[in-house]
Amino acid sequence: MFRSLSGYNYRIWAAGAIVSNVGTWIQRTAQDWLVLTRLTAHSATAVGVVMGLQFGPQLLLLPLTGFAADHLDRRKLLFATQAAMGALALVLGLLTVAGLVELWHVYVFAFLLGCVAAFDAPARQTFVWELVGEEDLSNAVALNSTSFNAARMIGPAIAGVLIAGVGSGWAFLLNAVSFAAVLASLGMLRVAELHTRCMPERARGGIAEGFRYVWNRPDLKAVLVMLFLIGTFGLNFQIFILTMSVTVFHVGADRYGLLTSIMALGSVAGALFAARYSRPRMSLLFAGAAVFGLGLVVAAVLPDYALFGAALLVIGAAAQIFSTTTNGFVQLSTEPVMRGRVMAILLAIALGGTPLGAPIVGWVADTLGPRWALGVGAASGFAAAMVGVRYFTKHRGLRLRIWRPRRR
Repeated sequence: MFRSLSGYNYRIWAAGAIVSNVGTWIQRTAQDWLVLTRLTAHSATAVGVVMGLQFGPQLLLLPLTGFAADHLDRRKLLFATQAAMGALALVLGLLTVAGLVELWHVYVFAFLLGCVAAFDAPARQTFVWELVGEEDLSNAVALNSTSFNAARMIGPAIAGVLIAGVGSGWAFLLNAVSFAAVLASLGMLRVAELHTRCMPERARGGIAEGFRYVWNRPDLKAVLVMLFLIGTFGLNFQIFILTMSVTVFHVGADRYGLLTSIMALGSVAGALFAARYSRPRMSLLFAGAAVFGLGLVVAAVLPDYALFGAALLVIGAAAQIFSTTTNGFVQLSTEPVMRGRVMAILLAIALGGTPLGAPIVGWVADTLGPRWALGVGAASGFAAAMVGVRYFTKHRGLRLRIWRPRRR
């Protein structure tokens, strides 16, 4: 389960990443709380707009980000993006601590962070192959997800204490400091031991070639459609948990952070489960989508805080199994020279759908209530499961039979 950690480079990278990921989740939690409770009158729509601005650049900058991930030195690119994200967190933290922050400031910084992250994400995802090679790639992807969700378990809990004690600004400043860890890990890597890759020719229309490649692969098309549905309307946990905490259960920042940490615990379990498989399976995608939808249905009708938290364990595990398997499946089934562009398309679909889905889900939460917003997420899980069924019946020879009683 932890075989990728036997290599020096991946071990150093993972150590820096866990520290940085904790800081990222501290900032996300504090930012959402700041927007909902200080800068607006409990507007879930405003939180959705922040999410949209933060993830929208993944789609807008797709032609550039895929090209950069395939043609530039990924290690040097990550140095630049990680340093830039640390600087943005530092400036936003100083504005907040000084009492000068306004809603439009958060909007601007969310958009700028999204622009930098659009270049960072595909490079970071595909850099894993350079660290571990083909054989351990699926395991390393799953361990990356474990790290990210372990940080999601720790970060929001720390953020809740910081918000209650000293305010959101100090959470942003702590995140800025955390980027030093990943920058140090990049500097400590043994460059000579990185796995070399074939550099594609610098031809025009590179991202178009990536789309043509995906279009001719029915398995990749099915996976990406499933990801679009769940990523756009289902993975809006910041809105789901925040609105349920504030407007349904009426709890403070500490217990809101605890709910996010509880869900992250389920996500860690799901990522470790996925790490057991050397090759990702389409059947896991279908199962993850179906259980994800069912879990959100149950969470939408639960009456109290504790039961809702228990449901989040299941939802987190199912969502992570789906996400980790998607990432590993796409990377391992894509030719190395196309991997950066295809991963940029995957990330644009996963995160670029947020500008569409997050404001809609936020509007539903404001207009009809948070429980109906959970219902929207559940519908996305069931729709994705149906896409999986269609793929299996059309391309894998699955036959659905309806049992009928025989007449004598």
